[in-house]
Amino acid sequence: MKFLLFFFLTLVAASPLAPRQIKTLCEQYGYWSGNGYEINNNLWGRDAATSGSQCTYVDSASGNGVAWRTTWTWNGAPDNVKSYVYSGRQVQRGRKISSISSMPTSVSWNYNTENIRANVAYDLFTAADPDHPHHGGDYELMIWLARYGNVYPIGQSTGWVTVAGRTWELWIGYNGGMKVFSFLPPSPIKSFSADVKVFYNHLQNTQGYPAHSQNLIVFQIGTEAFTGGPATYSVSQFSASVN
Repeated sequence: MKFLLFFFLTLVAASPLAPRQIKTLCEQYGYWSGNGYEINNNLWGRDAATSGSQCTYVDSASGNGVAWRTTWTWNGAPDNVKSYVYSGRQVQRGRKISSISSMPTSVSWNYNTENIRANVAYDLFTAADPDHPHHGGDYELMIWLARYGNVYPIGQSTGWVTVAGRTWELWIGYNGGMKVFSFLPPSPIKSFSADVKVFYNHLQNTQGYPAHSQNLIVFQIGTEAFTGGPATYSVSQFSASVN
């Protein structure tokens, strides 16, 4: 009987139904890094919630990318972001946007519910100071892949544009002194592959974005959670590079 029990437990441990996480992050700003990538359980706005919590699980990682998921429930202050849990490509300091030839990335993701207020978005900061803190910059580029619960970006819509072979609604506004450019798709994009540099090229050509003076600070993708849940956002694959 003891042998059979041991054999059964061994099968369960080896089963794909019981994955072994590389790391579990439940604390605010819980952090993992490896193979040139990083994941942050970034619960920066949790104090606005009346109740709730969020944990993030790093499932796999290699030089080719990462897989991870985050599970959350947040209540109260429906217009306030509670978290932006993300995976990011670690970038070298002092890389000016004008000196970067390409920024290829791909991601596949899923939400297990749409009864939430949240988005899924790439988030990139640039600044004239190459040592600017990672939580902001002079400019922010957001590439939204989905929005749920009637949430919208900062600023105002300036109309529709075509970038990277897709149609986007471009929103422009300010978060304090930081200028924010947000590209919204007409419907969710759950599998995305593109060169992010072409978004900067578009902004340089049409909005006067100063690519020659701006350094890349962060290159991330994640989900901004407002309210709802329990909800699980899963990333089966994320990769990015800066060339």
